[in-house]
Amino acid sequence: MSKVEVNQISSQCGSTLTIGQSGDTVTLACGATQTGFGRTGTVDWDTTPKTASFTAVNGTGYFVNTTSGEITMTMPSGSAGAIVSIQDYNKTFDTNNLVINPASGEKINGGTASGELIISTEGQGLTFVYVDSTVGWKTVHENEFTQAGTNFITATGGTVTCCGDYKIHTFTGPGTFTVSNAGNPAGSTTVDYLVVAGGGGGGANRGGGGGGGGYRESCGGASGCYTTSPLANPCGALPVSVQGYPITVGGGAAPTTSGRGDAGSNSVFSTITSAGGAGGGSATSGPLGPGNNGASGGGAATPGTGGTGNTPPVSPPQGNNGGNGDVAGPYTAGGGGGATAVGTNGSPSTGGPGGAGATSSINATPTARAGGGGGATNGLPVGNGQDGGGNAGTPGNKGDDATANTGGGGGGGGGNSPTCTDNDGGAGGSGIVIIRYKYQ
Repeated sequence: MSKVEVNQISSQCGSTLTIGQSGDTVTLACGATQTGFGRTGTVDWDTTPKTASFTAVNGTGYFVNTTSGEITMTMPSGSAGAIVSIQDYNKTFDTNNLVINPASGEKINGGTASGELIISTEGQGLTFVYVDSTVGWKTVHENEFTQAGTNFITATGGTVTCCGDYKIHTFTGPGTFTVSNAGNPAGSTTVDYLVVAGGGGGGANRGGGGGGGGYRESCGGASGCYTTSPLANPCGALPVSVQGYPITVGGGAAPTTSGRGDAGSNSVFSTITSAGGAGGGSATSGPLGPGNNGASGGGAATPGTGGTGNTPPVSPPQGNNGGNGDVAGPYTAGGGGGATAVGTNGSPSTGGPGGAGATSSINATPTARAGGGGGATNGLPVGNGQDGGGNAGTPGNKGDDATANTGGGGGGGGGNSPTCTDNDGGAGGSGIVIIRYKYQ
């Protein structure tokens, strides 16, 4: 491409003057000016945002930043073909307006002479061309665009897997969910969660089943259509910001060597805390028959009452009551409460099964968690654990431990007839925390 410099042309009449050829660049000499070339309906944009009131210049476009307050732009004196453009710098015109004032006596869009125009629409941009004294400055182009570029959550922590456009962080022990990018509404800004606490221990010696750990889950709307449990919170997912979120995964209760079972430990993510499951009651002498209270109540030994679930209370409830021990005296204990069902009462013929847990596909695999442990007997058939909960022990045998990272309750310990020697209650299962979000 050649370059043609025009250093001096004084005049040209009666013929057409052609400068250069197609593809050439025409440069005016130093100090020279041009007239008569005209504009093509565009402006030269001033890319330094305006943050205070100012007077516009013909042929210029302005990015106006009203974050700190209202701004007034005064138009230049109108001349036919004069052009000015404005654009909301960062979508704040709806919070603090842009006021456009024409020069004294001039109009905007045929309005009142000297009448101002107030721009209060988020993301708005306008181009004005001065036509004549009848309409003054005429709006020839208008846009309104508020959608930002797509941006997704970026985070680390736990064991990370993918399911299509979604990432899943699974914590089976303590850790930190670290968010390095909080995303935006065009991409993702919230995470779905499942938080299950540790399960309670089964009671010793014809003991009741341990209660399942607290079960709390979001509705799944933020990260794809996966199947949630009936306990899913209809209020939805949690917003996240750039920070580290400590993760607590509650441990299951230790095996019970004598008396009532112990409670499991809480699991925590952000504002969500799931309480530990309660321990089952025991037929050992003393006021040990009733099950303890907890996220799901412990099953009771004869002749006690099952523990109360959803303790402390949350909505939706995080668990259910434990089953009662049989009052007729055959020493059959109730099952521990589960996430979605109460523990079954002991009967004259069998120990009570644990209450059902809850099933979620947040990790792309339907998995049942937080079931109650089974209730034991003194020589009769024992109750089975449900959804991670342990089965009760047969006479002379320890109750089964719950499955790790399910939050299941431990099985009640068996008894030896006629000596009723203590038999240990099973351990509760540890909890789990799962976080899921759209990442692309």
